[in-house]
Amino acid sequence: MPPNDYAYTQAPAGHRLHADAVLGAVHLQVADLRRSIAYYARVIGVRQISSSATTAVLGAYDDPTPIVVLHQHEGAAPVPSRGRLGLYHFAILVPDRAALGRFIAHLAAIGAYAGMSDHLVSEAVYLTDPDGLGIEVYADRPRDAWRVNNRALEMATRTLDAADLVRASHGAQWQGMPPGTRIGHVHLFVSDLDEAAHFYHDGLGLDKVMLEFPGALFMSAGGYHHHLGTNTWAAGAQRAKSDDARLLEWSVILPTPADVEATVHALEQVGAKITREEGDLVAADPWGTMVRVTNSREHTKTEPTGRDGRA
Repeated sequence: MPPNDYAYTQAPAGHRLHADAVLGAVHLQVADLRRSIAYYARVIGVRQISSSATTAVLGAYDDPTPIVVLHQHEGAAPVPSRGRLGLYHFAILVPDRAALGRFIAHLAAIGAYAGMSDHLVSEAVYLTDPDGLGIEVYADRPRDAWRVNNRALEMATRTLDAADLVRASHGAQWQGMPPGTRIGHVHLFVSDLDEAAHFYHDGLGLDKVMLEFPGALFMSAGGYHHHLGTNTWAAGAQRAKSDDARLLEWSVILPTPADVEATVHALEQVGAKITREEGDLVAADPWGTMVRVTNSREHTKTEPTGRDGRA
C-alpha cells in the first residue's frame, strides 16, 4: 500500500491520485441559458468569459479561469425536491473569510435566501439555481486549525456565525467573485457507497477521508477535507436523464500527462469505460456522471463527452 501522509485518510491499495490534484470547471445542463447567466451574474457574482448561442463559460472577475460552464437544453426538467442521483451540489471556494463575508452581505442586500453551516474545517453558504441545481460557496479554515480525533477528521454541521463573517469583510463592498475563486469540491448523490468507493477510490485514486457522516463517503487528494463527497441521502431517487437539468461533467486537473495515464490504467482496472480526448480521459461513474481527468488548467471545452450520461 502506498505511504499515507495524513492520519485521517486511507490511501487506495493501488493507484493514488497526485497530492497536487485540483478541480477544474463544472459543466451544467440548464433549461434557459439567459435565465441562468442572469442568476449566476446577479446572485453568485461570476462573469461571462465567453459564450455562444447555447453555452456560456463563467468565472471570477479579473481571472480567466473557468468555474462554471452552462449548456442550454431547452425544456430540461428541473431537479425535484427529493433530488436525483448525480449532483447534490458543486462548491465554489473563495480565497478567504473576508470574501465569504462580502458574499453574505451581498446576498442580504439583494434578498437572496441561503442556507448556512459551519463545518469546522470550512464555513459554507448554500443556494439553489433556477433549475434546482445545488451550489455551495465556502471558505476554508487554515489546515493547522483542523482537528483530528482517533484518526477521524472532525467535521460537523453547526450554526454559522454569519455576523462574524460579515465583520471580517471590514465593510468592503461586494464586487463579484474575487480572483483566485475556484471549484473546491463536488458532492454527488449515489445509490451505493461501496460502488462509489470502487470507482472513485480504487479507480480514480482518491483517498478516503475518515469522517463521522452517516450515509456519506468523502474522498480527497493531498489531505484535503474533501474534493469529492458522495452520499445516499436521496433514498429512492432516480438517475438523472438526458433531458434533465444536471451536472454533465466535473474535472480533475493533474500536474503531468503521466499522471493522467496512470489514472487511465487504474480506472480501466476497475472496469470503467474510458474516452480519450486530446490527452484527457473522460469516464462515467456508475450513475452516469462524467469525470474528466486532464493536465491542462486551460480546459474550457464547451461540449463535454457523453451528453446522454454515457462515455
